[in-house]
Amino acid sequence: MDNIRAKTKLWDPAEHLETKEDMVAYIEAALEDGDPSIIASVLGDVARAEKMTEIAAKTGLSRTSLYRALSSEGCPEFETVLKVLNALNLQLHVTQKVPQQEELVA
Repeated sequence: MDNIRAKTKLWDPAEHLETKEDMVAYIEAALEDGDPSIIASVLGDVARAEKMTEIAAKTGLSRTSLYRALSSEGCPEFETVLKVLNALNLQLHVTQKVPQQEELVA
């Protein structure tokens, strides 16, 4: 029997973010989760989908520092987050949190 090996590669979310709507929904889901490492990683995925070199040029930050800050291990400063969102032509909005069912009972 031949030894046939399947070639696999890691799934890259950046390859599937084709529209601004995709990107916005992805970022909103991360913000709803609330985990800072996920939010940083998601911003990195979106920046890669939009070409990190272009985002770096628009923010005035180096590609290397953006890759580092916008990873799951990164901890970007809020200023960096705002610069990246601006470079992506996106902005943050604040809305009142909708209480979850268990919060209504208490």
